[in-house]
Amino acid sequence: MILVGNLNCLAKKAGTYNLRRSLMKLVDILLLAQAAPATPQTPNLFMSMMPLIFIFIIFYFLLIRPQQKKAKEHSKLVEGIKTGDAVVTNAGIHGVVTNVKDKTVLIKIADNVKVEFDRAAVVTVIKSPDTEASAA
Repeated sequence: MILVGNLNCLAKKAGTYNLRRSLMKLVDILLLAQAAPATPQTPNLFMSMMPLIFIFIIFYFLLIRPQQKKAKEHSKLVEGIKTGDAVVTNAGIHGVVTNVKDKTVLIKIADNVKVEFDRAAVVTVIKSPDTEASAA
């Protein structure tokens, strides 16, 4: 501010309007050059990736991990199917397993009615002969 005042006084003493105006422009340019904004800092890469990492962790514990546990339990259930088990398929058909093959099971759903299903189609085992014997 003192510099501006001194320049104004010099311009008045010179008596020319153009000199005063050019000096004001020079002062404006100098002040703007001094007040140049600092270069912005680049954000830390780890901090910028933090929300994505946090979302992935939430998805893992709320969606992926429970689904893996459920798939593992289902595969154990399918491997444990044996003849005589009362089962329910994913189509909602209730029956008793009469024959177990590598990839399929033969299920008796009524007298003289047997249907062959893929082993993965069995959703639950209602009761097996082992659980009935241990319950009695």
